[in-house]
Order: sequence, then structure tokens, then C-alpha cells
Amino acid sequence: MRAVVERAPQAEALAESWILRVRPILKTIYGLRRRIATISVMVMAISLFVHVMFGANGMVVYRKKRADYELLQKQLQQVQQENDRYTQQIEGLKSDREAIEKEAREQLGYAKPGEYVYVPAPQPKPVPPPVNHSASRH
Repeated sequence: MRAVVERAPQAEALAESWILRVRPILKTIYGLRRRIATISVMVMAISLFVHVMFGANGMVVYRKKRADYELLQKQLQQVQQENDRYTQQIEGLKSDREAIEKEAREQLGYAKPGEYVYVPAPQPKPVPPPVNHSASRH
């Protein structure tokens, strides 16, 4: 206990020197508290804005996903219409004689007695010019 009492004046002097050093800094910070608070709020608002716009689930990503969703919806609708058309065609081929006859004429080249089927002549393939690999000297 005696050692603590003997060192008390030194401790008080050390504390006094720290208070004298820190007090002007604290007064300056206290005087600038509104500016510091305003700047802090602005930094937080800007960082929040950047996160909302460009983050993992931000507006930019949301708009891209929304456009992809709408494109997929259009593709789905087209595929459903095509599927409905094929379903109607299949049902027609199962029951409708005219549909069966039409398909037989178009795909198999069938004809009724007394009818003629015209088949276009195949187009000849163009012959590519011969390739000359020799180098010319000038």
C-alpha cells in the first residue's frame, strides 16, 4: 500500500499530462461533431446506394433478371402455341380423312387416280473452281 501511495503523485502527473494533450483534440472533435456526423451519414448513404444499385441483388441485376424472365415467358408462350398446333394436327390425323389425305399427298407424293404429281428437278450443285497452291513470282 505504501508503494501505491508513494507513486500516486507520479500517476497524477502522468494523468494530467495526458489530459492536457487529449483535451484540445476532444474540443476540436466536439466542435466538428455536426460535420463529422453529416459526413458519416453521407458516406453511409452513398455506400447503401452503391449496394442497392450494384450489389449481388441490386437494381442492375434485378433488371437483367426481369428482362430474362420476360424473354423466357415469350418463348414459353410460343412453345405452348406450337405444342397446341401440333396437338390439333395429331388429332386431325387421327380422325379427319381430309387431313390424312393432305399429308399423304404432301409428304409421300401420293395422287388420286388420274392426277399427276409434279416433282421439281434437283438443282445441280455448282462445281467449285480448282484450287491452285502454287506461288507466283513477280
